[in-house]
Amino acid sequence: MSIREMPAPISLGRRYLRDRLMLGLLAIATLLVLVPLLIVISYVVVQGLGALNWDFFTRELGSPSRAQMGQATGLVHTIIGTLVVDSLALVLAVPLGIGAGIMLSEYPDHPLNPLLRLLNDTLNGMPAILKGLLAFALIVKPMGTFSGISGAIALTFVMLPIIARATESALMIIPWSIREAGLALGLPRWRVILSTIVPTARVGLVTGILIAFARAVGEAAPLMFTSFGNNYLPSRLSGWLLGPVDTLPQRLYSLAISPYKHWHEMGWAAGIVLLSLVIVTFIAARLAVRR
Repeated sequence: MSIREMPAPISLGRRYLRDRLMLGLLAIATLLVLVPLLIVISYVVVQGLGALNWDFFTRELGSPSRAQMGQATGLVHTIIGTLVVDSLALVLAVPLGIGAGIMLSEYPDHPLNPLLRLLNDTLNGMPAILKGLLAFALIVKPMGTFSGISGAIALTFVMLPIIARATESALMIIPWSIREAGLALGLPRWRVILSTIVPTARVGLVTGILIAFARAVGEAAPLMFTSFGNNYLPSRLSGWLLGPVDTLPQRLYSLAISPYKHWHEMGWAAGIVLLSLVIVTFIAARLAVRR
C-alpha cells in the first residue's frame, strides 16, 4: 500500500470525543446496575430500621404467644447461630476448596483430576436444596437430630466448588516461570506452591472465598433440612453444634410467612443484619489482602 492509499489518521478531537463517549456509556451501564441494587437496599433498610433496637440484639424470639401479647422479642440466638454455622462452614470449605484448586491447577496430569473436576462441576451445578438433602442424609439421619454442624456441612457443599474453581483460575494466571525459578533453587514442588504460588495469587483466592461466602450466607433451603431452627438460645455450649440452631436466612423466611406484623418487621431487620454481615466481611477481607 502506498503512502497516498493509507487511511488518514484520526484527529485528536475525534479521539477525545470517542473516549468521552465510551466513558459515558460505561457510567450509564454502571448506574443501570447500581440503581436497582440501591433501591432494594433502601427498601430493606426503611422497612426494618424500626425493629433494630436493644431488644432485637439481646432477647430471644420465644413462642408465638409473645408476639400475640406484644412482648419484646429479639433474634440474639439467630445472629449467634449464623456466626457459628457460617464460621464453621468457612473453616471446612476453605482448605478443601483451595486444596482441590491446587490439585487441578498444579497437577493437571494427575489421574484423579478428571474425576475431581467432574465431582466439582456436579456439585457446583447442584441446586442448594439438594445439597441440604445430601447433608441431611449424611449427618442428620445418622445423628437422629438436626444440628448446627449439619448446617455447616450443607453450606460447605455450597462454598466448596466455588472456592475450588476460583483457586484454579487464580493459580493458572501465575506465570510458569515463577514455578521454574523455585524448582531451580532445589525446593520441592509442594514448597514452591505453598510459599510462592499461593501467596502470589492471594487476591484471587480471597475474591473466590468472598464470592462463596456471599453465596452461602444467604441460603435458606439447605438449612431447613439441617440446622432447622430454634426460637431459643441453646441451654448448653455443645447445643450450638449438636442441636437445632437458628440462622438468619432460615429465620427471615419463617418471619416473612408469619401472621404477625411485628415479626414481619423483624424479618426486614434480619435482612439488614444479614446484608451488614456480608458487607463487613468483604471490607475486612479486602483490607487484609491490601496489607
